[in-house]
Amino acid sequence: MKRRHAVKAIALGTVTPHLLLGASAAAKPGPQTLRTMAASPFASTWQQWPDMPWVGPEYWGNRLQDWEIRQGRAVCVIANKNRSLYSLTHQLGTETGNFTLQVSLEWLNAAAKGLPEAYAGFRLAAKGKFDDYRSAAVFGQGLDAGINGQGYLFVGEKTGSQPIPLDAEVTLRLDGTGNELQLKALHAGNGKLLGMLTYTQPNANWEGNLGLCAHFPLEGNSDPSVAFSDWQISGNAIVGSPEQVFGPICFAQYTLHRGTLKLAAQLAPVDQVPGLKVSLQVKKNGQWTTVQQSKPDPLGRVAHFRQENWSAEEAVLYRVKLDLPLKSGLKPYTYEGTIAREPTSEEKVKMALFSCNADYGFPDQEVAVNVGKQQPDLAVFLGDQFYESTGGFGIQTAPLEKSSLDYLRKWYLFGWSYREIFRHIPSAFIPDDHDVYHGNVWGEGGKSAPTDEGWGYVAQDQGGYKMPPEWVNMVQLTQTGHLPDPYDPRPVKQGIGTYYTDWLYGGISFAILEDRKFKSAPKNVLPEEAKVLNGFIQNPEFDIKAHYDVDAQLLGERQLEFLEHWSTDWTQGAEMKAVLSQTNFCTVATLPKGSIIDSIVPKLPIPPPGEYVSGDAPTTDMDSNGWPQKGRDEALRIIRKAFALHVAGDQHLASVVHYGVDEHGDAGYAFAGPALNNLFPRRWWPELPEGHVPLPGKPAYTGDFEDGFGNKMTVHAVANPQKRDREPALIYDRATGYGLVTFDKVQKEMHLECWPRYVDPEENPDGQYAGWPMTISQQDNYARAAVGTLPELDLSACRQPIVQVRDEESGELVYSLRVREKHFRPRVFSDAKHIVRVWEDGANREQVFSGLTLDRLEENQLQVIPQPLQA
Repeated sequence: MKRRHAVKAIALGTVTPHLLLGASAAAKPGPQTLRTMAASPFASTWQQWPDMPWVGPEYWGNRLQDWEIRQGRAVCVIANKNRSLYSLTHQLGTETGNFTLQVSLEWLNAAAKGLPEAYAGFRLAAKGKFDDYRSAAVFGQGLDAGINGQGYLFVGEKTGSQPIPLDAEVTLRLDGTGNELQLKALHAGNGKLLGMLTYTQPNANWEGNLGLCAHFPLEGNSDPSVAFSDWQISGNAIVGSPEQVFGPICFAQYTLHRGTLKLAAQLAPVDQVPGLKVSLQVKKNGQWTTVQQSKPDPLGRVAHFRQENWSAEEAVLYRVKLDLPLKSGLKPYTYEGTIAREPTSEEKVKMALFSCNADYGFPDQEVAVNVGKQQPDLAVFLGDQFYESTGGFGIQTAPLEKSSLDYLRKWYLFGWSYREIFRHIPSAFIPDDHDVYHGNVWGEGGKSAPTDEGWGYVAQDQGGYKMPPEWVNMVQLTQTGHLPDPYDPRPVKQGIGTYYTDWLYGGISFAILEDRKFKSAPKNVLPEEAKVLNGFIQNPEFDIKAHYDVDAQLLGERQLEFLEHWSTDWTQGAEMKAVLSQTNFCTVATLPKGSIIDSIVPKLPIPPPGEYVSGDAPTTDMDSNGWPQKGRDEALRIIRKAFALHVAGDQHLASVVHYGVDEHGDAGYAFAGPALNNLFPRRWWPELPEGHVPLPGKPAYTGDFEDGFGNKMTVHAVANPQKRDREPALIYDRATGYGLVTFDKVQKEMHLECWPRYVDPEENPDGQYAGWPMTISQQDNYARAAVGTLPELDLSACRQPIVQVRDEESGELVYSLRVREKHFRPRVFSDAKHIVRVWEDGANREQVFSGLTLDRLEENQLQVIPQPLQA
């Protein structure tokens, strides 16, 4: 029976947002510093808490749904393998000394009595992949000590010889001094010694996390396993800090849009506590003032706040305050942050871009630190905030309450890593397929995906959502409930809500899309001969390029209508535009020729720097928005009318491409950011056709290409995986990191950056991935070749007017944009008559010129003097 490393990559993480009882959120020591501080003795206080499906802020339980407070005790409510409950505030340090662990234990599971492989007790010296107490709490491997199902004491692989009855509560005491551990079992009532075991380990190093464990390998047994009470930790070898708690307010995110503040506070599962109060407070004249109260959602455990007419001229400190009634009295908890001053008057607005967060690098401290040095004005997280494997244990899909806690465990881990990025700036989130427990999802308007034949490819290829609609809505509520109000809030099938919307911040107007919700499942619309599996065509003879006109949805009619409206809306100071979505509108990826699915990607060798991988061909992955091609082209034709940059996640391969619809480069640019932690290190190593010309000064894989669906794209930059001689290679060889987009409102340019996650931007300002930084102009986002121009507009009498060009006969919008120039000559793409409308935002004045044709004379000019609108 090996217990030395009983905890492999299986423990849950927490989201400790340094949110410490009334303490300031600023300038708190990091986890490495905290672990070196001597800690005062610890004693559990579960007896002061009401019954609830959470064990308190000082602990992290693996899994979240497996630990509850019942009658003043921490109960492992499941009989299964390797469940653990870690102390977050107390660990064993590097200095030699003594320590004592003590806990009362009641064996609850009768079926496990007599099983030598079942046990409960302590876990010590638990270490994770990184020197951080959070890593150890989630992925700790350590030494177990306790009592097994036959009643024998054990430490590691050493077992005692005297059995102890399991029919009464037992107190376990573990004393450590130097290389020796002494484990005692005492009668919980009178303190009588029932058994003792001594364990010696030469050159012992007990440094690491401390926890309780319950290992009950009983598949299908739904009875609780063990109850713990009165856990005590003491000794001069103990380090830690009370600031390492997690919860009950885990993190918060907000947006500010046209004067409306929406803030979401993510709570631990305390919603069932009678009489709790959740408040949003702001600091005025040195005092905290309550502006609103809210109630947490019973599934998502998120509390939402909404404030109209918010003044964003100055930064405002906020805090979320939770008054929690305990048996000992009312206890206040707080989480602090900043509602930033909106950078409306700033010339530049910087956005940080993230997606695809596996748990390989948890707790991802380097990302939070390095991004903080970049000082972004806002952050966007564009999907796959976690994966099904996050934190170990896979997923639990039923019952609903347990599956919601399973989701929250992964969502908490995400917040624990990245909350400091969005604590003081606004942020937007878009959930993607893995956030709703799919490998890929084709939503088909919200229908149900049957899982009676299995959970994987068979289910998702039928289209729809595998999880129940209440659960999907819960995910959306936690991740998108703080977004501006949806453009069209009507639910889709099964009552699943929508969140696609626009967000105006700092003069940048964002269209936030839902790529997956309305998209057709390829298996349902392509001929059966294609033999679709997980969005890949298994029949090598099937030509997907010949099925351009297939009757398939991409964004759906509702979102196309939204995009049409958004492309014309430049009100309230919108100066530049960008589209945010889950994935890009082409497939920048190759696989070895003949590959018919991408499950091989994690096993493909990663080349050293400078090597060009041969033998690849573009993929036809219909999870990307390169398919359906017709829907892709339709969306791009609308987006380019707003001269919008497209920013996306999902691909695990950072790239910048210039889209082409009819010709290469006739639409806008797209920046797909790198993965934070990369499960699938996709790559772009296309076979170079004869006569291929790469972009000047750039690698051979740049230039004009067609993806596997025949979509035109000009590749400007790609961050291919390559060996970097940095450990762990699982993270650093896979081109992980984050993106930045700086919108220059004066020069009308977008500055794109792509950073490896480990690079300190202050120490290495030139440390971006090859191909970045790069700058594109706003006009580049509608680079279609013009047939000519209309007469020049003299805008000297206007203040940053909006110019809108329409085809006079059809009424179709050609484009619209805000113009800073004093003289502007509208480009057009046909010799038809056009209408040009010029107006000043907020001034209620406009001027309209109709019947305009191609200007044959360079000096032809129209003087624009906006007139008051007629009543």
